[in-house]
Amino acid sequence: MEERKESGGFPPKPVEIGQEYDVDIQETSRRGEGIARIQGLVIFVPNTKTGDHVKIRIKRISRRFAEAEVVGEEKAEGAEESQS
Repeated sequence: MEERKESGGFPPKPVEIGQEYDVDIQETSRRGEGIARIQGLVIFVPNTKTGDHVKIRIKRISRRFAEAEVVGEEKAEGAEESQS
């Protein structure tokens, strides 16, 4: 019964670092970051709000969530002004 032997017993994540995904921001975290989900995995996306549809790039993956940055949006609202 050795089904989950990959990476210390944790199931593989539905995202990969450096990959880009189109997501809808579904809610906002206590810290003010947007929250999206990909196959149930919570993705924190700074500088977004509920209802945004954005293209993100995964920066970090942990056991329970991932963190991403916005690389594009459907509505151009000046999101690319502060890249530093």
